[in-house]
Amino acid sequence: MENPRDYLSGRLGYEFKDKELLQLALTHRSVSDKNNERLEFLGDSLLNFIIAEALFHHYPNLKEGELSRLRSNLVNGTTLAALAREFRVGDCLILGIGELKSGGFQRDSILADSLEAIIAAIYLDSDFQKCREKVLAWFDGRLKNVLTMKHLKDPKTRLQEYLQSHQLPLPQYSILAVEGEAHAQIFHVQCKVQGLDIVTKSEATTRRSAEQQAAEDFLLEIEKNVPVK
Repeated sequence: MENPRDYLSGRLGYEFKDKELLQLALTHRSVSDKNNERLEFLGDSLLNFIIAEALFHHYPNLKEGELSRLRSNLVNGTTLAALAREFRVGDCLILGIGELKSGGFQRDSILADSLEAIIAAIYLDSDFQKCREKVLAWFDGRLKNVLTMKHLKDPKTRLQEYLQSHQLPLPQYSILAVEGEAHAQIFHVQCKVQGLDIVTKSEATTRRSAEQQAAEDFLLEIEKNVPVK
């Protein structure tokens, strides 16, 4: 039976010299103490810098706050999970039995963390320039399209402004559950608005990120013309 990990390098556009680095990047903490958490830490820093630098040079007239909002729209769990799905990273994850049974290979937080770990693995396997080149290629379309009016504000702000403009109540965010140890928690958050037949749920490593993702999902549902009660 063919191993899907054998084809991941082709989808990423990068051939690893050290195959064990890629395997480590795909290994979740539910498997063993030798997992991708340290790579994820490094990859997060690399990704934030690479995207910040690209935005700095692409949009010289934007202020610091606007650049920060653009970066947060590009470097978040939802976007990273979407990219991971495009590369079919979920098919290649190495998970413990519990995570396998609970569908961890589809979970946004696990996919996003794994992609950050892959970024670090590429950096360690090559150099910063090659890593930067790969990340910018992955984000090329998103970088070109990020500068729209709706992206100059974060999802929670945009949702609140939409609701106020339609004389609707403000959104209610509630924590459904918190999983994991203190240093590696996953927040499960729900967003709902009285008078709308919409409830969105999201998860992330911080409450704020989970709320932002839930708000973004809520706005997407609104765009589908769900009627007001």
